Amino acid sequence: MTADVWLPIPPDEIEGLPEGLNPLFWDGGTTGEQEFPGDPADCVFYVVPYMKRQPVKVRPLARMRNVRVVQTLTAGVDDVTARLADLPPGVRLCNARGVHEASTAELALTLTLASLRGIPKFVRAQQQGHWQSEFHPALADKSVLIVGYGEIGSAIEDRLVPFEVARVVRVARSARTTERGPVHPLTELPALLPEADVVILSTPLTETSRGLVDGAFLARMKDGALLVNVGRGAVVDTKALLTEVESGRLTAALDVTDPEPLPGDHPLWQAPGVLISPHVGGPTSAFLPRAKRLLADQLGRFVNREPLRNVILTTGAADEA
Repeated sequence: MTADVWLPIPPDEIEGLPEGLNPLFWDGGTTGEQEFPGDPADCVFYVVPYMKRQPVKVRPLARMRNVRVVQTLTAGVDDVTARLADLPPGVRLCNARGVHEASTAELALTLTLASLRGIPKFVRAQQQGHWQSEFHPALADKSVLIVGYGEIGSAIEDRLVPFEVARVVRVARSARTTERGPVHPLTELPALLPEADVVILSTPLTETSRGLVDGAFLARMKDGALLVNVGRGAVVDTKALLTEVESGRLTAALDVTDPEPLPGDHPLWQAPGVLISPHVGGPTSAFLPRAKRLLADQLGRFVNREPLRNVILTTGAADEA
């Protein structure tokens, strides 16, 4: 009997799925209460539904006693790592590296340019039929600091280069060298922040990064600097950010917030100098083709007992965080 694989994309829409598995469609449904397509205990490879609430994503985990792989379609895996205790030992958790780099980097540049060039104000003026010409800063000649220099951070730099920025400074958890130059460790952030005109956050949410952008972090940013967050909302202390933007000292462009979704009465909505998009870094026309290719490749590797891509951790491993 073939083993069940749960997919949030209809199997007949994914080219190249390997033989030897029983692919079943399950994306949680519109309300999150969609019936399971089979017995969760028979599922060996679970692909987490995309753009669904965390309770929907993890709902079947406790019953997946024989699952061997949990594959997310997001770069971050914090929704799943919060429920690792529900998984048996030896389960490989994989993320979607390679799926979201292009679209998230596009949005990072969009938010940066829109904020610097005053696009929200122009949109409001257009709605009022008011011709409002103003002087605004350019991205050219700015110093940009990328915090979280992984695949997405690298893709952001790819798109910054044509805009003639003065320099790009890269920061990751630990130091390393790339073809473009050095990547600084997080410990050097306090010394790097005062020189940055734009700080772009593309770091995943971990115990190290949670609350990283606190009052002390923000206080070290130069007057007039722009904070752009396309990582995770909880990386930023929202109360500390509100203090800075309401004073007019800093501006911010946020694709992710804490809390999220942002309540309609939250002060961030009306804070001066803040541009907000509703966590749309990933869901673009670029998503499905890349997601389908990833799933076909991963399932082929699984069937052929080849090493999987993008393994973040294995449950029960000695180095499990």
